[in-house]
Amino acid sequence: MDWEEVVRDPSLKNLPFKIETNKWGKIMMAPASILHGIYQNLIGSTLARLVEGGKIVTECSIQTAEGVRVADVAWGSESFIKKHGISILKFPECPEVVVEIESPSNTASELEEKRHLYFQAGAREFWLCEENGNMRFFNPEGEMGRSDIFAEFPARLDIEVA
Repeated sequence: MDWEEVVRDPSLKNLPFKIETNKWGKIMMAPASILHGIYQNLIGSTLARLVEGGKIVTECSIQTAEGVRVADVAWGSESFIKKHGISILKFPECPEVVVEIESPSNTASELEEKRHLYFQAGAREFWLCEENGNMRFFNPEGEMGRSDIFAEFPARLDIEVA
């Protein structure tokens, strides 16, 4: 299936997991947890406090060399958004920052593959939020101590439970 067919298929709407495609157009699914959703919201809201332009996108569909991958959170600059717009079904290239949130259903090799695909598609930074809230930041050359684009983004996200 191509991505437009996936997005428009009524049987695939309102599923409790994320859908992506592989390079052959086959659908891949990953279940989401409550913790995953909390981190996704926390990353987006933290970015929103640091950003002065561009757009933050959750569940950001990106065409890669191996099919459409859906980043948990992404940030595209004003120039990126102006170039591609927002009324499309997927970005044909990667926004500047993409974030994946580790889940029990992820393997290290899957996350490594996504990182590689996002950089190949033009990402400047890949962030990984570990299940314990630790953040890891990467550029195409490797791991960094912090983000070069958003240096004030915390190295750890704490979730308070009342």
